[in-house]
Formats: sequence, C-alpha cells, structure tokens
Amino acid sequence: MAGAHGRGDYAEEREKAKSFLQGFYRESDAGRAQKDFPYRERLEALAHREAVALHVELDDVAEEDPALAEAVCENAKRYERLFADAVAELLPQLRRREVAQKDALDIYIEHRLLLEGRTREPGQPHQPQNQFPPELMRRFELYFKAPAGTKARVIREVKADSIGKLVTVRGIVTRVSEVKPRMVVATYSCDQCGAETYQPIQSPTFMPLLMCPSRECQTNRAGGRLYLQSRGSKFIKYQELKIQEHSEQVPVGNLPRSINVSVQGENTRLVQPGDHVSITGIFLPVRQTGFRQLLQGLLSDTYLEAHHIVCMSKSEQEQLGKEELTEEELHQITEEDFYDKLAASIAPEIYGHEDVKKALLLLLVGGVDQNPRGMKIRGNINICLMGDPGVAKSQLLSYITRLAPRSQYTTGRGSSGVGLTAAVLRDPLTGELALEGGALVLADQGVCCIDEFDKMLESDRTAIHEVMEQQTLSIAKAGILTTLNARCAILAAANPAYGRYNPKRSLEHNLQLPAALLSRFDLLWLIQDRPDHDNDLRLAQHITYVHQHNRQPPSQFQPLDMALVRRYIATCKQKQPAVPESLADYITAAYVEMRKEAWANKDTTYTSARTLLGILRLATALARLRRVNVVEKEDVNEAMRLMEMSKDSLLTDKGQPSRAQQPSELIFAAIREMLPAGGVRSVRLTEAEQRCISKGFTPAQFHAALEDYEELNVWQVNQQKTCLTFV
Repeated sequence: MAGAHGRGDYAEEREKAKSFLQGFYRESDAGRAQKDFPYRERLEALAHREAVALHVELDDVAEEDPALAEAVCENAKRYERLFADAVAELLPQLRRREVAQKDALDIYIEHRLLLEGRTREPGQPHQPQNQFPPELMRRFELYFKAPAGTKARVIREVKADSIGKLVTVRGIVTRVSEVKPRMVVATYSCDQCGAETYQPIQSPTFMPLLMCPSRECQTNRAGGRLYLQSRGSKFIKYQELKIQEHSEQVPVGNLPRSINVSVQGENTRLVQPGDHVSITGIFLPVRQTGFRQLLQGLLSDTYLEAHHIVCMSKSEQEQLGKEELTEEELHQITEEDFYDKLAASIAPEIYGHEDVKKALLLLLVGGVDQNPRGMKIRGNINICLMGDPGVAKSQLLSYITRLAPRSQYTTGRGSSGVGLTAAVLRDPLTGELALEGGALVLADQGVCCIDEFDKMLESDRTAIHEVMEQQTLSIAKAGILTTLNARCAILAAANPAYGRYNPKRSLEHNLQLPAALLSRFDLLWLIQDRPDHDNDLRLAQHITYVHQHNRQPPSQFQPLDMALVRRYIATCKQKQPAVPESLADYITAAYVEMRKEAWANKDTTYTSARTLLGILRLATALARLRRVNVVEKEDVNEAMRLMEMSKDSLLTDKGQPSRAQQPSELIFAAIREMLPAGGVRSVRLTEAEQRCISKGFTPAQFHAALEDYEELNVWQVNQQKTCLTFV
C-alpha cells in the first residue's frame, strides 16, 4: 500500500514516526518561549506504567508531515505496527526510574532471563524460537484518532475499497458482549528439554504447536511435547460490539445494516447497548486458518477494529457534552417565566397543550430516588396520554424521544413482552445462552416511550407492571435467574376504546386498562378534541403557518435550542432536593382533603397513596428545575395543580357531569336499535312494547314516549296501532 505513495521503505517511515513523537510541540499558554511536548509527556507516562494507551491524533501528524498522516489513513494496520515499533524503541530512553509495581508477566520474564544467563555460554547466539516476541514485551496500546475534518460514513457505504483504511462510522449499539481475555502470545514449555517456545497469534483462531522445535530435542530426537503455559502467555481485554445504522440513514424499503466491531484493551466497557456512537477504526477482513479458510471460499467476513469511540447525542452531530453551562446560557434560560418558557420549548410546532408540556418537562427532569433502609421508592415520573385521534400524541412522544439523551421508542402492537423486557438468545461466538435486554432495559436511566399502548396484548402489558413501580425486571428463563435494572420513566400514549372518547360512558369503559396499571401512572391526561370555533381557528392558522414556513409561528417566548434544553436538564438532574419538615403537614392535609373529595364525588380515578408519592415526585422535579436544594410551597401547589388539571381532563365537559337521560330518550334509542338493516323503516308495535318493558320501563312511559315523538314528527303509528314507521 505504501508503495502506491512512492514509498516502499518502511524503516524510513518508522524514523519519521519517531521524530514526530519526539519533536512535536505546541506553544504553551505561558509564553512563546516555552514549548509543550504532549507526546513526550505521554511516552514518559507509558514508560513508568502510569498510562496504558497512547492516542496519536492524526491532526497533529498532519501539522508535522501531511504525507505521513495520509499514508496512515490509507494503510492504518501497517502504520499501527510502525508507530508501535517507534514507541518501543523510545521507551527505554525515557525511563527515569525503576517501575515499582510488577505483575506476574514481569516476574516470569525476569526469571527466564536469569535462567538463560546462567545456562547459556557467553557469545552463543539466541535461539530464534527462544527470543521474546515484541508483542510479549510491550505493555502499551497504540490508537489513532481520525482528523477532525473526517466525515462519518454510513455503515452501508463502507465497502471493499475501505479495507485496511481508517474509517469512521456512526450508529446505535445493539449488542455488547462480555469482556473476555484474548490471547496475544502463547507460551509453551517442552516436557523433555524445558525450552520455551513463543507463538504470536494474529487471527481469531490458532493451531497450537505440538512438537518442540529446540535444537536439543531435534538433535536427540527426544520428541518433546509442548504444553501451554498460561502464566507466561499474554492476554488482553477483548469485547465485541454490534452497531446498526440509524433509522434515518436507511433507504426506503431496506432493512438497517449492521457491522461487527472488535474492541481491545482500554477501549472496552466504554459503551452500553442503546448508546449512539461514532467509532473510528480499521476495516479488516476476518482471518481464518486451516479448514475454515477452505469452507469460506472466496468470500470473507469483515469487521471494524476500533481505535477511538465517542458517545454521541441522539440526532445532532455533537458529542454528549460534559461541559458546564456558561453564565450567559443560564441567564438566557432562567429569566422571568422560565418554567413556561422551557415548557413552550418542548415541541413548539405543536399548538396548545401547555399543561401537558409542563408535565413532560417534569418527566424529563424526574424526581429524587429514595432508599429508606433498603426499600426503594422510585423518583421517575410516569405519564399516560389518552386522547382522540389527531391530537398530536405520537408527535409529542417522538419529540421527547429525540430530546432525551437516552430513550427508546416502541409501539404497542410492534412489541412483545420479551421485546420490552429481555430475551434469551444463543451467543453466536460461544454458543451459550445469554440475556439480551429489551426496550425497557436499554432505556435504563432514560425515557421509554410506548405508543398505541391500548393495542398491546394483555399478556405483554403485564411485563410493565414491575418496571413501573419497582424499577427492576426479575427474570427466570432457561436457567438464568437474574434481576435487571430498568430505572426508566414511562411515557405511554393510548386511544380510548372504540377509537374516540365517548362522554356518555364511564371512564373504565372508555379506557379499558386495568386499575393496577392506571394507578402506577402519576399523571393521566385525557386530550379531547372538542369542537370550539375560536380554538379551531387558531389551531388551523398555526398548522397552515407551520406548513408554509417550516417553523412555529412567532410567540411571546423565543423557544430554546434543543441542545441547550438537553444540557440544562442534565444540570438540573445533579440536584437532590429534599422536602422540609415545615411542608410535611401541609402536604398530608392536602392529600387527606383530596381523598375526602374523591370519596364524596365518587371520583372516577382511584386516589391512593401512590397519588401522594406522585405529588412529592412532581414537587421535587420542580425544585430540581429551579436548581435548588429544598422543595418550597409553590412547588407543592404547582404539583397539585397539575394533578387536578389531569383529573379535570377526565371529567366530561370541563368538570360538569353529563346530563341524565330522560326515559323517553332511552325508549327512542331502544326502538331505533330494533330497525332491521335492510332499509325497512318500520317496527311492529307489540314487539317494541315488549322490548321496552323487558328493559324496565312501564307501559305508561312507553305510550308517553310514543306520543311525544309522534308530535315531533319523528315516527308515525298506523290507525290500527300495530305498526310504527320512522319518517
């Protein structure tokens, strides 16, 4: 590959790498005269075993030698070895003191050198198989960091022309294997002559050496057998990832592609399933040996050898920011009416729903977890949005999915109970049964949005009960008994039974969700689509404006940027506000009053101790939002207001109970149900009378209804009083 650049001399390239590592400097902030040598400092840390990994930034290489940086990108595997050789040559010069701590391998090598010094005559050359391979002696790892201008590629664009090159891909981590030791150098000892043989291993599988190749065994024809010495062998940490491309990168009608990533050493344990990552690495074919190569034929599996892993935020290009908010940004957020302003910044393109947006903001911030004496009280807030079709429930859910740093979006019919909790799958590497987390486990410490919640099968919905209160998942499958953490807030959206909310039916008939599940939701919002001339006009104007200009109409608040809101919420989550003693009586009195009202009004929603915990969670979330350490009375009042607003939304016609129907109206409805489907508009009077009497009406009520509707010219009765015909 290097010959293509007009350079076949790798020794010269190694010298260039050495001069870069020794000579690269930056002007220090103190003054122009002083220079910082970043790589020399890192190499000293490697020499004294204070660090393990050396990250070479190709931007720095390009400053010194652009041709070398380009060659590294084109032929990364070879240049990784060249840089490693250069580092190995430089380390002995930089060691200022003896390394104090020694591991088993150090002592093993020291003993071998002592033994060899005693047995070998002076001037006798080393036997080639007895020399320590460089891989055994090196205690550092070398990784390249791609230039800043490198554009991340889509997984399906990484093709055969990228093999051997340094590529950067972006995707979502779907599978993470356990970290296991991987052998780099196998050490054998002979049972006859005691000589040691070393075998560096490059491929995933290897053929162990059997016969001793030392001169003594060959001369004596002793046929010494080799035995693997695990103490003298070198192992490194090894982990496999599987990353899948983002859904927006998938062309129409295609399935998302995935790529296997092998991670070694210090790069292991950096990501979890569900993280959005950008990985720089070398694209390589899998090396097979022996019979497997024969079976494989001309085709080869490929993988990415990871060099640099960065966790990204959801949809934006920026990395997950650890930096603090500046004073200006804090001032921009925390000016007057900041609570309304933050709520208005959630899905600003969606009209109205101010209180729902405030509740969703509190869901993102979350309350404080409590652990009194081993018992666990959750801090996450669960919300259910019930509503008629077309009130932007799913749009709110998808916006929250994009806004939350860690979230999962799933739909009712598209998820099975196993897909939500955990599945037992066979590991393709080892063949063992292993657990793979579902949506609720992947959304741990985040938000899980479930759309079409009412269309889930009852058996699948029961999987959520434990997560919503205990925040754990207990599993006993295929001999695996474990408890997984699922500390996520659940945001569910559902349609009422029969499509639309029917005000004439009770709440239980409309929702058709079990009471045990409903009580686990802190807030249950019913978003109804009621005809109202002024409201409809404003909504229509808002929607047409968004369609024309692709942004929300100008309002009294300038909506905040999504990245800024995300960082502010992360700052708020660091606070742990407590409820003071002075507020305890106020909250208990308010709760007792709520229970009393619920009993007096025959309240449709069940008010239990979970309601009290819900108020405390909302109040602590509001205190977090203000970045204070103590909950105040205003927070409790606002939490109770949100609770009341959610209950009011469940009452028909803004709190007024529906009008009781007259007997004549019910009789009319019963007779109308008797009309046959075939277009005949008449009913026999005797049958109609029998039907109404069987429903509990008296003959007098039936005849009164008959006369009332005849006067209104709704139906007519013939002279013989045998047949009733609808007009």
